[in-house]
Amino acid sequence: MTAGTTTIPLQSMIRQVPGNIVSDMDGEKVMLNVEHGKYFNLGATGGRIWDLIGDETTLEALVGRLTEEYAIERSMCEEHVHAFLQQLLQQKLITVAAAGTPSERA
Repeated sequence: MTAGTTTIPLQSMIRQVPGNIVSDMDGEKVMLNVEHGKYFNLGATGGRIWDLIGDETTLEALVGRLTEEYAIERSMCEEHVHAFLQQLLQQKLITVAAAGTPSERA
C-alpha cells in the first residue's frame, strides 16, 4: 500500500519500518528517522501505538487494544488511530500490507 489518502483497511497488517532511533523523554516518545534525517515527537499515545506496532499487527487489533487501555469509544479510537497511521505511512515510518501477505515498505 502506498502513502497517500488511501484508507487503511481494518485487517491490514501494520509494522514499523526498522532504522529509527526511539527514546522516551518525560513520558513521551521521540524518534529520529536516520534515513531521512527527520525528528518526530510521537507524544504519549502515539508512543504507545508505536510500541504496539513493533510486532506486526492489524489495525483492528491495535484499536481493540487501545480501547481496552484508554477510556475511548471504539469508533473515535479507530478514527484517531487511522489518522495517526496515515501520517506515519506518509513519512514512510510504517509498512501496511493486506492481511496474509508480507508487509512491504510504503
